[in-house]
Amino acid sequence: MAVEVHLVTPDREVWSGTVELLVARGVEGMVGIMGGHAPLLIQLAIGPLRMQDESGGWQEAVVDGGFLHVSCEGGATRADVLAANAELAAEIDVEASRRRLEELRGRDLDEDDEAAKTEIAKAEARVALVS
Repeated sequence: MAVEVHLVTPDREVWSGTVELLVARGVEGMVGIMGGHAPLLIQLAIGPLRMQDESGGWQEAVVDGGFLHVSCEGGATRADVLAANAELAAEIDVEASRRRLEELRGRDLDEDDEAAKTEIAKAEARVALVS
């Protein structure tokens, strides 16, 4: 059984298609979704989103948090990934992400600077996905 996936941001539909397996990082850990999955709503962490098609190939993206909503109706399984920002692996400018990561790590950051920690996690996720 397949899963119909829609990866969207407020600005655009990043990707949609049918997959055999969807793997995402929730704030409480990794989750895998296959056809027939029970309804689910989880908060996503900054990290990879991996989708395996029926031929075994993978489509990969990175999301900057958001939500994953899974519904199953009439035997069809649908997963909506709603993210503030998301990029497919092919869209990521890895050199820009590396430069941004070096810049952030080079700053004298306050340990309580959550915004800086978030920006570092975003850059790390992009570099890790395409490296």
